[in-house]
Amino acid sequence: MTGEGLRERKKRQTRQHISDVATGLFLERGFDAVTIADVAGAADVSVNTVYNYFGSKEDLFLDREDDALGWLAAAVRGRPAGESPAAAVLRTLRAEVVAVSPRMGLVDGFDRFMRVIEESPALRSRVFGMRRHAVDRLAAVLAEEAGEDAGPLPGLVAGQLGWIQAQVTEFIQGELVAGRTAAETSRAALGLLDEIEGLLSDRLLEYGTRPAM
Repeated sequence: MTGEGLRERKKRQTRQHISDVATGLFLERGFDAVTIADVAGAADVSVNTVYNYFGSKEDLFLDREDDALGWLAAAVRGRPAGESPAAAVLRTLRAEVVAVSPRMGLVDGFDRFMRVIEESPALRSRVFGMRRHAVDRLAAVLAEEAGEDAGPLPGLVAGQLGWIQAQVTEFIQGELVAGRTAAETSRAALGLLDEIEGLLSDRLLEYGTRPAM
């Protein structure tokens, strides 16, 4: 990484090593059957070292949470002139699906990861909370753009766009668990996105369109 010193590189490598070891244990035994002490022992570090990098066991499994929380807001904030928030989300989702992106879970074998989540109430609750926080971040972006007189619309629109992302994500997960390949699932998800867009009202599709420069 550009500008990364030796200390920062070692810290990043240690964090990644702990995360990789933990993920392997969770996939092998299930989330609830693995303790932080198990992870520390397998990674050959102390329990305190694990906690220095990860605040909880859920953080170990969902170690890309920051990216997931900011994805919707970033897609909307970075949209070009002439594009609405809904169009930005649909465009970005299509691009990720076409690219068979790991961010969308489009990885062969990802079904194992999803089964771990489905079997753990703690992880299911965490994922639900992540989705809610992602929508809150998006609502804040929309409210900032709309100004003080926006009323409830930013929150309502954010909820709808969060629903779109959730539907696509859950569809992908279901297809992978059913035994589809990532490539097969990608093609099917594009069809789903077309169906979703066809259900959206013009008001949602046009809301917040960024003025041309």
